[in-house]
Amino acid sequence: MTDRSRPRGADMPPEEFRRHAHAAVDWMADYLANVGELPVLSPVRPGETAAKLPPSAPRHGEAVEDILRDFRDVIVPGVTHWNHPSFFAYFAITGSGPGIIGEMLTAALNTNAMLWRTGPAQTELEERTLDWLRQLMGLPDGLHGTIHDTASISTLIALAAAREAAGLGVREEGLSGRDLPRLRVYASREVHSSIDKAGVTLGIGMQGTRKIDTDGEFRMDPAALEAAIEQDRAAGIRPLAVVATTGTTSTSSIDPVRRIAEVCRRLDVWLHVDAAYGGSAALVPEMRHVLDGAELADSLVVNPHKWMFVPVDCSVLYTRRPDVVRRAFSVVPEYLLTPEGESVTNLMDYGPALGKRFRALKLWMVLRYFGAEGMAERIREHCRLARELARWIGAEPGWEVMAPVPLSLVVFRHRPHGMSDERVDALNERIMAAVNATGRAYLSHTRVNGRVVLRFAIGNLGTTEEHVRDAWKLLREAASAEAASS
Repeated sequence: MTDRSRPRGADMPPEEFRRHAHAAVDWMADYLANVGELPVLSPVRPGETAAKLPPSAPRHGEAVEDILRDFRDVIVPGVTHWNHPSFFAYFAITGSGPGIIGEMLTAALNTNAMLWRTGPAQTELEERTLDWLRQLMGLPDGLHGTIHDTASISTLIALAAAREAAGLGVREEGLSGRDLPRLRVYASREVHSSIDKAGVTLGIGMQGTRKIDTDGEFRMDPAALEAAIEQDRAAGIRPLAVVATTGTTSTSSIDPVRRIAEVCRRLDVWLHVDAAYGGSAALVPEMRHVLDGAELADSLVVNPHKWMFVPVDCSVLYTRRPDVVRRAFSVVPEYLLTPEGESVTNLMDYGPALGKRFRALKLWMVLRYFGAEGMAERIREHCRLARELARWIGAEPGWEVMAPVPLSLVVFRHRPHGMSDERVDALNERIMAAVNATGRAYLSHTRVNGRVVLRFAIGNLGTTEEHVRDAWKLLREAASAEAASS
């Protein structure tokens, strides 16, 4: 249905907005209440959603009722529901009620706090909220925090600051056409791919990231790190930064950050801590050890959208050296000069983006709604459920846990007696596919020591022990079906 009654050049009238927004909020409330009844992994085939959409935009405006109907009938069936309590793939997340309300208000305000002047409350709320979070995580005074979209960007900014701190003149002279030493970033073999991407973006290249060996619990070996840095320096390679991880993607291993920090201090190398996932656990007082030594880092990233119930996207970068970050990125043309000068924080100075969304609002609302104890209680329960699942797996013949469980991720596989590793790999891939095809749970996989393993990440607010038990039952049923068919 086409709506030709609208005045030309006008926005949606307030009363019409009110009516349709109420309808949308009603849908959202029903969705959050019933998302567990939907298939967690969308069953659509590639191209199926696009085939239901017109090949070009409408010439005339359409009625909101029609748009919302197509949202329900065309878009939602093609959605993989990350807000599902049985979403156990990658790192499970939650778009919580207070966070969603914050996101709605952010869209209504539609602010851009590139400068303090263009977003005074936005700038100061970001500073204050990130100081709250710093305290909740047990980090020391003096850290400067900024919010970005993802850990990939936060890490990119940190490594660009490390490059600036190296005094190579890259800001002014660039990299090309110059006689510069080869640059190196160090991380464990379990490091996230965002480190490689940052190296590609910053001109360090994929080969510029040197992967350091790990111990039996998949943690970086500080002695191997120190030897690698010394070896590279002797070969004329310039070390830029070390990336230590607390909560790796494949195994949730926690690098010995304090010992790594001692190496970085002795050898004068920037230390960045990737706590995108694991840093949230520090909100639980008895789990503060996950960030032991992080107070010595030059920079640290944690993602509230991973395990703090904040809707995607919200990544926090802390640094002890904001002056270096600002030196790496601040570019102030005449049209962005303001009377406040350097007496205020201008968020545009601390990363490549000029525009700054009001992401702090949803984080602020989530922290206020749940409070410190509420956040800790929920994260603590997710870790308990993970340990319980690991216990069930360890007690089941033919199944094995493949890595320690320090947080809320369980890494495991089915391994029937006498089966070759290659056949075990293929078997676990089939088991995962069978479970995911049910629509009742969604798991992902990785490789540990070269072998395929299944990842079961617990982190959604709605996840209960019943959801975990149901997924474990599906896994055993899929394994039994495989055995029966062989």
